[in-house]
Formats: sequence, structure tokens, C-alpha cells
Amino acid sequence: MAASVAAAARRLRRAIRRSLAWRGPSHRLLSSEPPAAKASAVRAAFLNFFRDRHGHRLVPSASVRPRGDPSLLFVNAGMNQFKPIFLGTVDPRSEMAGFRRVANSQKCVRAGGRHNDLEDVGRDLSHHTFFEMLGNWAFGGEYFKEEACSMAWELLTQVYGIPTERLWVSYFDGDPKAGLEPDLETRDIWLSLGVPATRVLSFGPQENFWEMGNTGPCGPCTEIHYDLAGGVGAPQLVELWNLVFMQHNREADGSLQPLPQWHVDTGMGLERLVAVLQGKHSTYDTDLFSPLLHAIQQGCRAPPYLGRVGVADEGRTDTAYRVVADHIRTLSVCISDGVFPGMSGPPLVLRRILRRAVRFSMEILKAPPGFLGSLVPVVVETLGDAYPELQRNSAQISNLVLEDEAAFLASLERGRRIIDRTLRTLGPSDMFPAEVAWSLSLSGDLGLPLDMVELMLEEKGVQLDSTGLERLAQEAAQHQARQAEPVQKQGLWLDVHALGELQRQGVPPTDSSPKYNYSLRPNGSYEFGTCEAQVLQLYTEDGTAVASVGKGQRCGLLLDRTNFYAEQGGQASDRGYLVRVGQEDVLFPVARAQVCGGFILHEAVAPECLQIGDQVQLHVDKAWRLACMAKHTATHLLNWALRQTLGPGTEQQGSHLNPEQLRLDVTTQTALTPERLRAVENTVQEAVQQDKPVYMEEVPLALTAQVPGLRCLDEVYPDPVRVVSVGVPVAHALDPASQAALQTSVELCCGTHLLRTGAVGDLVIIGDRQLSKGTTRLLAITGEQAQQARELGQNLAQEVKAATERLSQGSRDVAEALRLSKDIGRLIEAVETSVMPQWQRRELLATLKMLQRRANTAIRKLQMGQAGQEGPCPVSTLPTCPPSQGPPEGQQWELGAPTPRILASHTNPHFLAHTLTS
Repeated sequence: MAASVAAAARRLRRAIRRSLAWRGPSHRLLSSEPPAAKASAVRAAFLNFFRDRHGHRLVPSASVRPRGDPSLLFVNAGMNQFKPIFLGTVDPRSEMAGFRRVANSQKCVRAGGRHNDLEDVGRDLSHHTFFEMLGNWAFGGEYFKEEACSMAWELLTQVYGIPTERLWVSYFDGDPKAGLEPDLETRDIWLSLGVPATRVLSFGPQENFWEMGNTGPCGPCTEIHYDLAGGVGAPQLVELWNLVFMQHNREADGSLQPLPQWHVDTGMGLERLVAVLQGKHSTYDTDLFSPLLHAIQQGCRAPPYLGRVGVADEGRTDTAYRVVADHIRTLSVCISDGVFPGMSGPPLVLRRILRRAVRFSMEILKAPPGFLGSLVPVVVETLGDAYPELQRNSAQISNLVLEDEAAFLASLERGRRIIDRTLRTLGPSDMFPAEVAWSLSLSGDLGLPLDMVELMLEEKGVQLDSTGLERLAQEAAQHQARQAEPVQKQGLWLDVHALGELQRQGVPPTDSSPKYNYSLRPNGSYEFGTCEAQVLQLYTEDGTAVASVGKGQRCGLLLDRTNFYAEQGGQASDRGYLVRVGQEDVLFPVARAQVCGGFILHEAVAPECLQIGDQVQLHVDKAWRLACMAKHTATHLLNWALRQTLGPGTEQQGSHLNPEQLRLDVTTQTALTPERLRAVENTVQEAVQQDKPVYMEEVPLALTAQVPGLRCLDEVYPDPVRVVSVGVPVAHALDPASQAALQTSVELCCGTHLLRTGAVGDLVIIGDRQLSKGTTRLLAITGEQAQQARELGQNLAQEVKAATERLSQGSRDVAEALRLSKDIGRLIEAVETSVMPQWQRRELLATLKMLQRRANTAIRKLQMGQAGQEGPCPVSTLPTCPPSQGPPEGQQWELGAPTPRILASHTNPHFLAHTLTS
């Protein structure tokens, strides 16, 4: 093994010697110069070094999609997957519990959240949204400072052959406020390794003390830096490697306590290391990017990439090269790990990345349509050997990128025309109207991120009305909060007088049948048709009928037909926009549609004049509609699963759904135990996994009267009535002799639904509350949110198991017993408030309450024993651990107030708590 490492080191050193010396930021190497060590060889040398020479176990990279960690949008460091070890919550029966020394190359994404490099990508020569982090770890004191520093120095100087005179190191200089002494041990280690004292620097906690977060494991770190200047003039240092020595824990009160076990956590960016070894001044000049840059030039017929930045980058061509190359790597890696462009959380970030890449490639590099997807094979070729999931999913990645790229190109072109048209109406000193900028982002079809709109205006030298934009954003947030609440009549509304006038005029009810005009493509995506209509009536905010409305006016529109789903039956209203036929560049954002006595009123803002008789074309927000469809189909499956599990006496009393969540009120005489809640979820999951077809058909109301098992609410239904049947054609389901409606979900429903159940993805009941005797309110989430909730539940279950183990081992003294009791109390709070399966919440809370009682008993015994040794002491004066804050025995748990553990990036925690208690 050692021989293979030595041979690899010799090959690397020969390759490095063949490359030219470091030229600094003012010089860029030409493509005709001899090739240096390939990035794949650099990565392999790192892994082989730690495996073969130092006995490390190689573990694969974790997915960039965080597992059970709502604090992260994406995995952004190599240590993320090892958090259970650092936190002491790893399941003792798991494979990870046996890790002692490991190494890997971890895929990382820094775009959104605390670490967000998205806006810097392209502007300089070093930032990336996706990068690889090389790391080695030692858990539980397997080795510590001396071994970690020695290994790092050996790898950099002997294997990679970096000249020692170009390496500088830094160490922690202490923090008197925190009571931390300087890390002189690490300083002395570097000096013993031969680093001159002049190149050993000390810094404070801002630079050389690493923390996982506001609380948790932390410790001093030492960094290894590379001198770009190479001894010519003042040193130009860039960080290569960070070695973290986790030996403290940041408590909730801000104090530092020593960890029971010390760990080593190191991280070194592969891209930066490769740039050093290949003698490049930029990571974009390495072979990790050069194939992509070459493919971009070939596909766009653009001028060659020259590595320019700032004002030197005329036309921002080189900036566009860097943006496209970086973003297609991020897109490919994320999609291969199951994160797809979408409307919230990480999917929304990915959508922004894709659309940013499309814009730079089309507008600056003049790329042809479909170009971005053509780069996916190049990414697979450069990274596929290290990350096989890219190879397995290459076709899916290409198809998703191509599909989203095509959808965005039309939106981008329309958005650009709208901006140009608006600019022609402005004076030299006028600011760009906030309403126009906001309308570009309100539409699901256009979906231009506001930061992209601002950048497009910045390039044209126009200032955006940021104050107005902030006001609109606040109004949108308030509107979103209202959408999350149960249906209420608010805003524009047609009163009895307005409805009477319409009837007197003989205006027919709105034809809303176009809302069902959508289809499922072979690739699994949905296509929603547009709808052309005529403006029949306009209303002001106070409900007054008018013949026309002017610029900036909020109004109600009555059309002869619409494809918008109006808020009814528990389903949130569609949103989107409309345009006048023949003037498609002027968007009228539609925030809501309501049913008023058979008429559908659209709540909109008019950017220009609109009058009765105008012909308009309506576009629904596709992402919003599809999310509602998934929640509505999931509601039907949940209703059916409850009847299957709890018995036919279970009846739906009401429901409400929007793209974020669904709520279902049911009456049942059967207790909803954790076991039954879990059984309900399993029944829904089975129907989802079978990807059953969903049949919808309008039939005469009389045909539904005697169908056994047909689910309907006690309300008036139209005739004909719409029937939704899962897995069984409607005609067969309505046959009284078939009994089909007893075995699957069959309901009367006017809502919009999926055409197959598979798109629900998953369903998790995250809360239940007894509204009255026999009536329970359930709250559930689907898809990615549900998967995140399951993962978080599993993580908390592992923490509870670890606490059980600690309690079973007993406590040596009162202080240790009090710490355990305090940890159990924190766990109780976390389980109470986290978004997780409700059945699991109840089980874990029951276990934790039992543990808390046992812990309090143990504390009292230890205190009494201690008091007996010290002399008589009244038991009543001894401090005791407070009892569990859990609910009384037999009372059901519900989701509480939000905490940092809640999946804030996917679900509105305020709404979750509010809905369950409203």
C-alpha cells in the first residue's frame, strides 16, 4: 500500500514540475502549455494517502440534500454527515458508531442560507456554488493535534510536493473573554515540523476558532495557507486547509464546556488545491472547468475565455463563462441527488441557479436554445468517476435541465421586452416602477427572481424603486399569511346588490370548465392550457361597478370564462396573471379568484388601462396549481385511509389545503393512537407508491345517491356533479354492485387533482388536535417536506435512544445526573416543536417522560446519599430537577411554537401552529 502511495506521489511531483511556476493573478497560463497533474489524480492521491498510509476508512460523499437537518438548505461542508458523532447522538447500533478515522471527498453546495456564494459567482476567479471538500476525521480521540498536523504537512510537502517555503500556518491566539488560552500546543507542533517562526501566525476567534453553529461542538483551528507571491514582494496568502480540533461545546447560555470526547475535523477545497498544483491563478483555469469552458465556447461560438474580471471583462463574456460553468455543475450534482428545481426551499434555490445560467448563456454568450442541457455530459465526464450517481442519472439531469430551460427562455424574452417597453416611458431621472418589477416575479410562468430583475436594470443604468418593492413584498407576505388561514371572505367581493344587477342584465354565470384543461405528459410533467376570455365587468376596491380601471388600480374582474380555480371546497385559489390579447407584454397579476353566486371574481392589479369588452388571455401559476393538486389528491387518500384504519364511522367534517400543507377535520369514535396514525400513513404511502390513475368525471347527481362507500360532505352539490375516483374508473366505481367505492377513494369533488397518485411523493401527518369530543383536526405535508419530516424524526429518535443508553449506564454524581436531566428536557422541547411524524412524536414523548421521571428519581437518590455523607439535611431543601413539561397523561400532542428545528425553508411554522389551534 505504501509503495502505491509513493509511486502516486512521484507521478504527481513529475507532473507538477512539468507545469510552469505560479504566475500570480496578473498572468493566465495558455492552453498550449504542458498539462499538470489532473484533478482526478489529486483527489485520488488524497484518499489513497489517508487510507493506505494512515489507516483511514474511505466513506462516500453524502447527498447534497441534507438528511434530517432543517438548519441547512444544502450540505455545505464535509462534516455535515458526521454531526451525529460530534453531537453524541449517533445510534450505537449504526455503522457510523464504529467510525474512528475516516476520509472522503464531499460534494458541497453553498447557495442560500448562512453560506451563500451565489451572487459572487462569476464576479471573481474563485467563488463557486458547488465545490468538493477533501477531509479527514478522527473521532473520540483516535488522534488529535500532533497527528493531524503531521499528516497534513506530509501530504502537502511529500506527496503533492508543494515547496515548504510557500506554506504558512496560523493558530488560535486565545480569547480572554471566553477564558480560552492561546493554542501554544499547535504552534509548537508546527515549529517542530520545521515551519519557521516567521511563517507561524496567530489570530483570534474570528479567524481561528471554528463553531458548528450558535450551539454545539467547537474548538480552535489551525489553517495552512499558500503564498501566491512565491517570495516576490509581500506574501499573498490563500487558505488551503483548515484543521479543526473539536474540544469544546458551546452551551445555550453562550458558555464553553469541554467535550467528553475530542475530534479532529479537517477540510480542504479540491478546486483551490488543484489550482495550486496545476500552477493556475484561478480555479476556473484547472481541468475541473477547462472542458466545460471549451464546450461553452464550441456551443456558443463565443470568443475564447480569457479569465478577465471587473472592468477588464468587456461585455461580461468571461463572467458569463464562469457563471454557466459553475451553475451547470451545481445543477447536475443537485439533480443527481434528488433536488429538483421547484417553488420553495432548496428546489427554489436550484430554480434560481438554473435561470441565472440560462440568462447569462443566452443574453451574453448568445447560446442556442437547449444549450445548457448539452453541457450535462461534460459534467458527467469530469465528475462521474468520483460520483457515480451522475452517470446513473445523466439522462434525467439532461431532460430536466432542457425542460426548465425551454420554459424559462420564453419567460425571459417576455420579461426583457416588458423592461425595454417600460424604460421607453420613463424620464432620465425616473426610477423603474416597483409594480412592474414585482409583476415579473409574481407570475409562475415568468418566474424571474427579483435579484435578476435588479441586475438587468443595473446593466441598463436604471435604479429600481426599492422602497416600493419592499412595500409590495410586505403586502405579499401578508397575503401569503392570509392564504394559509381558513377560508374567509375578505377583500373584493360582490354583494347582493352587485349580484342582483348582474342577474337583471342577464349576465350568465362564469364558465370555469377550462380549469380542468390540463394533461400529463409522457415524462411525468403537467401541461396547463391557457384560456381566452372577455371582460364583462370591472369593480373598484369598494365593489363599485365601473367601465374601466386605470394604471396601478386594484380591481375585480368578471370574465365570461376562466381557467383559474376559485377558492372553494377547501382548496386555495389559483394565482397567476392575464394579458390583453395582442399586447402580451403587459402583465395583470391575479392574486386570487373567488366564487360569488356563480360568478368568479378575479382580484388583480392593473398596470395599464383595462375596460369592459377587452379580450384577455389567462395564465395560471403552474407550480402553485400543481402543488395544490398534489395536496388535494393527498387529502382524498388520507380521508380514505382513515376510514380503512378507523372504520366506516369516520367522516370528514372539513378540509383546507394550499401548496404548503393540508388540513383535515374528521369525526371518529376510535382513538387515534400512534399505531393507528402510523397505519394511516402506511396506507396512503402504498397508494402513492402504486402510482394509481385518478379518474374524474361529471355524472348526474342521482347516480351517486345509493353508491355504498361514496364519500361526500353534508352540502349542496351541483347537478351534474364531479366524481373523483382513485384507481377505478368512475363508471365502475358508481356501479352499486361493484363495491369499488368501499375499497378505494371515491368522492364528490370540484377540485383539481393529480392524474396519477405517484406525484404526491409521500405524506406525513405532523399534527393532530381534538377540536371537540369525537372531532379531530389533522395537519399533513407531502412530497419533499414529508421526507424531510421523516428524516428529522429518525434523527430525534436516535437522540432519544442515546439518552436512554446514558440513563441505563447510571450517573456517578449529582452534576452528571443533572446534565442528563437537562438534556432530556431539551429533547422534550425539540420533539414537541419539530415538524415530524405525529405518531413518532407521541412515542418519543412518552419515552422521554418516562426517562425524565427516572432521571429525577436518580437525582433525588444521589442528593439524599450526598446529604447523608455530609450530615442531616431536610430533603425538602435539596434542589430537584423540574418535572417534565409534557402534557397530562392521555392528552393528545399537537405541533407547538416554532424553534430552529422546524423545517422553516419548506413550511411556514407560524401557520402550522396557528392552523392546529384555530
